[in-house]
Amino acid sequence: MHHRVALFTDTLGDVNGVARFITDLARRSLDSGRDLRVITSTRLAAPNLPNIVNLPPRWARPMPRYPNLELVAPPLRRARAALRQLQPQAVHVSTPGPVGLAGRMAARAMGLPLLGTYHTDFPAYVHHLFHANAALTDITTDAMRWFYAPFGAVLARSRASQRLISAIGVGGSRSVALQPGIEVDRFRPWHSDPAVWGRLGIPDAPGTVRVLYCGRVSLEKNLAFLTQLWPRVRAALQHATTPGHAGGAQLVVVGDGPYLSHMRAALAPHDAHFLGFRHGRELSTLYASSHIFVFPSTTDTLGQAVMEALASGLPAVVGDLGGPCEVVAHGRTGLVLRAPDSPHDRAAQDRWAAALLGLITDRPRREAMSRAAADAMTPMTIQASVDHWWRLHDERIGARHSQAQR
Repeated sequence: MHHRVALFTDTLGDVNGVARFITDLARRSLDSGRDLRVITSTRLAAPNLPNIVNLPPRWARPMPRYPNLELVAPPLRRARAALRQLQPQAVHVSTPGPVGLAGRMAARAMGLPLLGTYHTDFPAYVHHLFHANAALTDITTDAMRWFYAPFGAVLARSRASQRLISAIGVGGSRSVALQPGIEVDRFRPWHSDPAVWGRLGIPDAPGTVRVLYCGRVSLEKNLAFLTQLWPRVRAALQHATTPGHAGGAQLVVVGDGPYLSHMRAALAPHDAHFLGFRHGRELSTLYASSHIFVFPSTTDTLGQAVMEALASGLPAVVGDLGGPCEVVAHGRTGLVLRAPDSPHDRAAQDRWAAALLGLITDRPRREAMSRAAADAMTPMTIQASVDHWWRLHDERIGARHSQAQR
């Protein structure tokens, strides 16, 4: 039996993995006849889909440190009226922000089953952004514990994410792992076009290996570590004597964020190139035309960009904390390295520099990992993830109805 679900989200017009997943979910649900209504409140341009409702915010301001994002006060009465008109069998809250809170309040007022997804590790973000301030981190953890307390189920993006939600009091049958998935066909090796570098004004010497980072350019992504790491990789490469590698290496950063200006200035002498946000076919081409993906974040609950890179045929170098290490098979589709204790962790810089140098200079190994990475992601489709999302909701709603009839 198909059910009607209303999904509340604070992020939809933004460029991030959560917004992309919700947009994919809305589009795939529409195509398959599933009754989903996405409710948001933003001044940003939301996807133009008939099952997305954008309620104009009563108040909106740019988010501190993130001018491309916004804080909003959603119209609570209109949100509740929209929910009453829709008459869903369940409410799903994707974000614990003001819009998510509006959905939480409306669901409880109407006595509807309440489900959510723990997309973002907010306590870890606060820890990174506020210089390991324990008091603020504890306050954020307590806020998450309060927010998710009435939820009947919370979907986790990875096993690491399940451990995180267990720490805020969501465990047992309330914690469910959601099958990960991406638009695999958008991210495949055959989208490669080496001419893209010349078109972007990036020097394209023969044999150059391009190491790609794609994502938000901010401290919580551990980019202070990458900023210190990359010059060491370049220095080691200059002293390497590897007959199989005659070219150099470039770092390519795709994305924007508050750390961009600092990172660009620090890496200006080290053949690093910053492309800002890229979308659609161009993004697919940039992935497939690179050679290695590096992702030092320890705060990601999944690492959608890592999956996109693997599907594009890039071996991924990731840390052993968070969701990304669960989608990389160490030694086969990439490398899972011990995460740094801090951006200044010299032992970690040595480990990561040696690992990157090994992939840069060993083309046969890199290409074997490339083939394995693309093959491993073939079944990890967004449709499989969407189907799993709906199965979980159908099961929870069905169980609720069965209990009500007893």
